[in-house]
This record gives sequence, C-alpha cells and structure tokens, in this order.
Amino acid sequence: HDRRITQACLIALLCNDANVFEEDENWHLAGDPTEGALLVMGLKHGMNRATTECDWPRVDEMPFETERRYMATLHHNAEGEKLLAVKGAPDRVLSFCQTQLGVNGIETLQSHHWKAEMEKLADQGMRVMALAQRITTEDLPMLSHQIVEQGLTLVALVGISDPPRPEAISSIQLCHGAGIRVKMITGDSPITARAIGMELGLMSEKVYTGADLDKLNEQQFQDVVEQYDIFARTSPANKLQLVQGLQQRNHVVAMTGDGVNDAPALRQADIGVAMGMKGTDAAKEAADIVLTDDNFSTIAAAVKEGRTVYDNIVKSILFILPTNLAEATVIIVAIIFGKMLPITPAQILWVNMITAITLALALAFEPAEPNIMQRPPRKAKKGLITGNLLTRLVLVGLCAAAVVFWLFEHFIHQGASVELARTVAVNALVMAEAVYLLNCRFLRETVFSKLLIQGGMPVMIAIVVVIAFQLVFTYLPVSQILFGLEPLAAQDWLLIFIVCLPILFLVEIEKFVWRATT
Repeated sequence: HDRRITQACLIALLCNDANVFEEDENWHLAGDPTEGALLVMGLKHGMNRATTECDWPRVDEMPFETERRYMATLHHNAEGEKLLAVKGAPDRVLSFCQTQLGVNGIETLQSHHWKAEMEKLADQGMRVMALAQRITTEDLPMLSHQIVEQGLTLVALVGISDPPRPEAISSIQLCHGAGIRVKMITGDSPITARAIGMELGLMSEKVYTGADLDKLNEQQFQDVVEQYDIFARTSPANKLQLVQGLQQRNHVVAMTGDGVNDAPALRQADIGVAMGMKGTDAAKEAADIVLTDDNFSTIAAAVKEGRTVYDNIVKSILFILPTNLAEATVIIVAIIFGKMLPITPAQILWVNMITAITLALALAFEPAEPNIMQRPPRKAKKGLITGNLLTRLVLVGLCAAAVVFWLFEHFIHQGASVELARTVAVNALVMAEAVYLLNCRFLRETVFSKLLIQGGMPVMIAIVVVIAFQLVFTYLPVSQILFGLEPLAAQDWLLIFIVCLPILFLVEIEKFVWRATT
C-alpha cells in the first residue's frame, strides 16, 4: 500500500469520535456521519481500530468548532513519538501546512496543486476534508490553537460523497410548486454547496459564505436573504441571523438541522425540525418537530397533509354554518311575520343530531384536492372564513331556508295538514344539506368532473345513511308520534328532490365566478 494512504487512514481512525458496530447482521453508526465515513475508510484499508488506538493512545484533543472548522488529537506511542492528527475544512487546514507527505517522504507544500484537487472534488458535490499531521520526538505540551495552527504536514484530501436522495429532489420541486422557498444553509465549501444545490434544483446566482454575510449592512443582508438560496461555511450565528432575516420579511420559517450548532436557529424558527436518527439531543430539544426518518420528503408530505386537514376543517365549517343559518332563518322569519313554524324545535334537534354525526363527519375523511400542492401558501393571519366563503355561507343558508318555507307554504295552500307540511319541510332541509354536501367536497373546483367519484366514498356512504335515517324518521309510527309527522307519498319525495337540486348548481355557479375573479 502507498504509505500516504496508510497514514491518511491512521489519521482518519485516530482523529475521530464516531463508532461503527454490527448488530442484527446490519452495520450501525454512532456519531457524526462524516466521521463515520472516515472511520469506514480506515477499516476498509485493513486497519484495526482497537489495535491502532492501543499503539497510539490519545492523550489530548481539541473538538471540532464551527468557528475553527477543524478537530485535532494528540497521540503518543511506545517509541516516544508524538503524533498530532488534524482533520478539517481543506482551506483552513491547508493554511496550517508548510509541507506535504510525498512518495519519498516530506516535501515542500504544493498549494496550487491541492487547491485545484480540492475544487475538482467539490465540483462533483463531494464534501472535502483535509488530513494533516505532525510527527515529532520532541516534548509536545497539551494542545492549543497556537500549536495546532502551524507547522503541519498535509497528508491527503478526502472526498466524501453524500448525494441528495432522489425523493429529496422531487420533494423540493413539490415545495417550489406549493410556493415554499427552500434555502440551503451548510458548513460545506461554497463549491460543494453550489454543486449539491444544483442537484437539488436550487439555482442560486451566487453562494454566500458566512464571512460574506458578516460584511453586509442590515439592508444588504435583508436583500441577500430574500434573493439567494445557498449559504455555505456558515456559523451558528449566521444561521440564526438568516432565520431572523426571513422572519423580518414576514416569512413563516421552518428550519431543519441535526447538530448542536443548529439549536439556536431551530429555537428561533417558527417551526424547528430536528433529525431523529442522526440529530443531537440539543437539536431535538430545541426543535418543535423531530423526524424519525431524517427524510426531507417527510416535510413535504406533512405540508400536504396539513393543507388537507385545514381544507377539511374549512369544508366542515362551511357545511355546518349554512345549515344552522337556514334553521335560524326559518324560525326568525316565521316569528317576525307571525307565521306557523315550518319545523318544530324537536325536528330541528333531530336534523342537527343526524347531520352532525353523518354528513359533517364525512368531510373529515376527504382526500387532498388535486391542486393542493400548486396553491400559494395562505397568509398566516388569514381567517378560516374569507369573504368569498362568507358569501357562499349566506347564499346557501338563505336558499335552504327559502326551499323549506316555499315547500311548507305550498303544501299548506294545497290543503295538506300541518303535520304533512312539516314532514315535507324537515325532509327538504335534510335533502338540501345532502345536496350541498357534494358542493363542499371541493372549495373551489367544480364537482361536475371525475373528481366527484374519486375518493368520494365517505360522502356517498354518509348520504345513503342519512336517507335511511330519514326514511325511518318519516315512516316509523313511534317517530311519527314523537315528532308530529305524516308519511310522504313518492311524488312528495320527487318534489323535494327537484326543489333542492338547484342549490347544487347555484353553488357551482358561485364557484365559477370565484375562480374567474381571483
């Protein structure tokens, strides 16, 4: 084996806090994935970690810091040699080196060569790490930044491939269609960040680093935060400032992260999302949500599910309120004009009980509408009922009340008994609700399409159940006595259906006008 590779693997094993272990015939990683990759590199080279650590026991260490962007460990062997092992961001570690490990031993550092190789790896979207060392027999005191940041010998550059998951790419496209702006904030080099960003579909004209952001004034910072999507070599303070900058622009910000350095930004974000598998405890405690699969597509799926739940809540409210308005209107108008009540309080109680547990409940099981992820996000302070929906609420409520009144008065004028007229009226109210339920399946889209059948089983079942309840309600002798009813003839049912059906078309016309004007 090339001595340089062996020495690089030695540094990768020693300057490392991760661990890999086999359990249930599967390999598992405990620790940072980047360190895990370096550890596996050493193991695949045939090195034994336990033996290596026994030969070179660690006597001191400097953990990785975002501001410093490197980790260093100090080791002694039995022959009295001291090994200072360093790994970190290549541009940072390169600045500490005066020499390089060549085929024939220590050589003068060829900085231009290493920078060119670093850019080649970064252009491929790889995360690049530099491995460096200092071997001496002289007394080496405990580690300090002054000791580490000079006189090192560069051993190797390591390119770690961490390509985006295919589902992450499609999920980001889905988010863009939903009006969700996705920004990437990473500690990788700008070149690597740009390459990965392009794979993800984040076409940013420029990649801003944390150092670039620190040079901007407040207004410039606000403009950059709004316009650009890729930020590299960022510190915890930069991440926090980026979240705050977006919030100052009145954006609702969801932040994802897994490390201790992400905790302040996760806490500041409107929705902090931590990684459950590789995330640190600090990140999980700071976040509002913890992903169990560490998959960005789960976030996109959650957005879709959230929009579906919100839609169904609006649909349920939009269904219930007009029916209550119709009932109230019938009672109020009858009292004001001194008319006989078309529906008795007991009958209204029956209608509310039946529709609440059947028709309204069915809307909770409605699937997502086809265009749900093509809509722009709603405003955070936007109410459940908008002006357009309020118009529909009043329209349906008054129409249903008019249908009930007209049928009641029509039967009374035809010489029917009050009981029969009320039986027609209460069944007309329920029929109007059943017809309107079809409209409520879609807030804006028309029901006159294949969408009426797709995913509509809960609504259809609810309508059938309600019709069955109404037949029992109308024809059961005990029910007739309790609620003051009379049985209806077939032509009565036909008239009820004919009079209630226009509500379906009226709401669809209102939807058409809404779509045309917004």
